[in-house]
Amino acid sequence: MNRPLALVVDDEPDICELLTLTLGRMEIRTETAMNVAGARALLGEREFDICLTDMRLPDGDGLELVEWMQGNATGVPVAVITAHGNVETAVQALKLGAFDFLSKPLDLGNLRTIVENALKVRRPGEGSSSTLLGESPRMDELRDMIAKVARSQAPVHIAGESGTGKELVARLIHDSGPRADGPFVPVNCGAIPSELVESEFFGHRRGAFTGAVNDKAGLVQCARDGTLFLDEIADLPLAMQVKLLRVIQEKTVRPVGASREESVDVRILSATHKNLSQLVADGEFREDLFYRINVIELHVPALRDRGDDVLLLADRILARLDAPGALDESARGALLHYAFPGNVRELENMLERAVTLRGGGPVSARDLHMRDTADTAAVRAVVAGKLGDRVEDVQRQAIVGALEKTRYNKTAAAKLLGLSFRQLRYRIKKLGIE
Repeated sequence: MNRPLALVVDDEPDICELLTLTLGRMEIRTETAMNVAGARALLGEREFDICLTDMRLPDGDGLELVEWMQGNATGVPVAVITAHGNVETAVQALKLGAFDFLSKPLDLGNLRTIVENALKVRRPGEGSSSTLLGESPRMDELRDMIAKVARSQAPVHIAGESGTGKELVARLIHDSGPRADGPFVPVNCGAIPSELVESEFFGHRRGAFTGAVNDKAGLVQCARDGTLFLDEIADLPLAMQVKLLRVIQEKTVRPVGASREESVDVRILSATHKNLSQLVADGEFREDLFYRINVIELHVPALRDRGDDVLLLADRILARLDAPGALDESARGALLHYAFPGNVRELENMLERAVTLRGGGPVSARDLHMRDTADTAAVRAVVAGKLGDRVEDVQRQAIVGALEKTRYNKTAAAKLLGLSFRQLRYRIKKLGIE
């Protein structure tokens, strides 16, 4: 079996020698280049398994090389060596597609970990996120993004409404990447009492506080060599946000009551249904942490934006409930035209209830008990066979009625209709409501 081949790009002979010796002890062969042009030439001639590049090079910088590799050497994970404390450059490199980064002075233990992880990265086409059900263009885009970010170690923030499947996306990123053999540790940040959050995240030493009768590893340590998924990260207390930022930047953690920090190697994925940018503007979420967790953002589409995917999902859910083919045409038509404020989670609950309570016959639109929203009114028109202008008329009447009831307060009207403010604004414009 051929030993892996690494490309080291640096114009300092001492650094090249140090990296060559370190990689050699890991049974990795090494080629070196002194500049961007030399690196491009070698990448065009040979198939490398990893590239390590310094940021400052005689004819350009490491960011140029990273960007070039995304289109010309897509199968090669690249790690960038940055100056100590230059977090902005490291984040920029990750945004451009770098696998990871190293800070000077080089920590050889950290270097070995990054190289070992990089060598586990699948080549394009290997591995698959095909378990993400859906055939709509939005889901194809999401699968492509999952495949790309899975190859990196960059922090990823997963945005989307409640019930869209953000944790499933996080698991697919983990399972498709080099940490698939490590643990996947999901954490609901809003479910941990504020007085316990530090101990839960970082662990504690015996005697650190009343009730600490034994040493306990924290969630961060439990995710070592794997992935820590921080769900509803917007609910994390501000004091804890500062400490989490340090863990991400320094890759170390100090248990409560411990005198020393310990190294941790985890990948951070996060998610929320809230608008983090707005929370930053309102002073409710730290801006520096926002930029560290939001290096790459994935948006999980709402179910109403996925077209016929709703029927694919419904068929899968019904098969799981041992009720395949249970929906009649009125129910299928209703599902296609309902807005699903609760997304996939609402669809699951709706079908479970309908299958459980049906009298043995097929499930009809009436059995689905959809929420009484503007979209539901439109569904009734569809089920009755009145399409086109009739649907718009029903929507227009429902929206105007809600606006009148709330004295034209659009936020309150949207809540009354079961829509988001953005959806209501879109429909007002589409329907020509003054």
